[in-house]
Amino acid sequence: MENRTAYLNARLLDPASGLDTPGALLVENGRIADFGPDLFRDGAPSVGHQVDCRGNCLAPGLVDMRVQLREPGEEHKETIETAGRAAAAGGITAMVCLPNTTPVVDDVAVAESIARRGREVKLAKIFCYGAATKGLNGRELTEFGLMCEAGALGFTDGERAVADALVMRRALSYARAFDTLILQHPEEPALADDGAMNEGELASRLGLAGIPAAAEVMMIRRDLELVALTGGRYHAAHVSSAAAIDAIRQAKADGLDVSCDTAPHYFALNEMAIGDYRTFAKVSPPLRSEDDRAAVVAGLADGTIDAIASDHAPQDQEAKRLPFAHAAPGVVGLETLLPLVLELVHNGSLSLLDALAKVTCNPAGLLGMEAGRLRRGAPADLVLFDAETPWRIEEQALRSKSKNTPFGGRPVQGRATCTIVDGRIVFET
Repeated sequence: MENRTAYLNARLLDPASGLDTPGALLVENGRIADFGPDLFRDGAPSVGHQVDCRGNCLAPGLVDMRVQLREPGEEHKETIETAGRAAAAGGITAMVCLPNTTPVVDDVAVAESIARRGREVKLAKIFCYGAATKGLNGRELTEFGLMCEAGALGFTDGERAVADALVMRRALSYARAFDTLILQHPEEPALADDGAMNEGELASRLGLAGIPAAAEVMMIRRDLELVALTGGRYHAAHVSSAAAIDAIRQAKADGLDVSCDTAPHYFALNEMAIGDYRTFAKVSPPLRSEDDRAAVVAGLADGTIDAIASDHAPQDQEAKRLPFAHAAPGVVGLETLLPLVLELVHNGSLSLLDALAKVTCNPAGLLGMEAGRLRRGAPADLVLFDAETPWRIEEQALRSKSKNTPFGGRPVQGRATCTIVDGRIVFET
């Protein structure tokens, strides 16, 4: 009985099956033994522990498919442990980290060391992508087969685009042999390298070099031609512009095996958040116009955008307390992912199940993960959250080692109250 925990009086949510019902869930030996509206209806269960959910939402734990952990190499910005604590507080039970660590995740040894460190910390589960090219140099492909065997869930050069068309063609063809995903940072480097923010009137007024939205769609259109040529699986990361979303929408209609994600700052903010050179709002790709922000919301609503990732990129004060043009891009997002996704529900843009699908079953399905849904026999990776409770995001209260959020002071609704990984409670308010 000690290995059995009952979650009672819950609102059970499973976006994968469309389940939304009052009920209960039973965890046994770290896995979901049973769940449903009729479970324990006839009496109290014989279990070691009972948790009264008090009508709050019990759903699959969030799957964050784009995270920079900074360990190994930049532990002064974030570590696997601090990221794990932040993720647990945000209801995230699985994170997939980019390969731009030091050393780069371009061989089996580095991938295995990150996975081992994640198991030692025992918070949110840690997965990783392999580097698409050795050293993220954009030229020589890594050993996809060996990296897949070591647990790599896809291949990407992280914050860098694979800019060489021949290298991208080879990557897509090579990845097809292993049925794995190529994830692209879709930005034409020649148009973006010297830019600091979205090109337009505001950039001109602030005297900052702009990055045109065309830099994103140009790279995506080129890559879509290569997908058609190779039959590979392609994923565009953190899409931010209307033209890019339109291109992906058309590619899906044409039957290409393409997908994409976005991040909360692209649907919750626009370029005006930069204000007077606010470096906490500097991201890559940059915050776009209000029309682009609205297009991101529309893309989420119609299913063009498959997933939402935090795009967690912690930066310390030395990297952010610089003139805007020289400051490092990136925001922290693990603890704010759930409440910002719930904003889409509260403002009527998405239903609760559709919004949760973007951070549970959809990313898990894209990456072939055993996560993101309520299923008997599956690992008990769960989040209990109150979808309505109001609170205010405060930078210094965040558990991430770095505090670079553009959402400081923002009022939100909804937060995790309990996070469970393999049946273990790793966070509880």
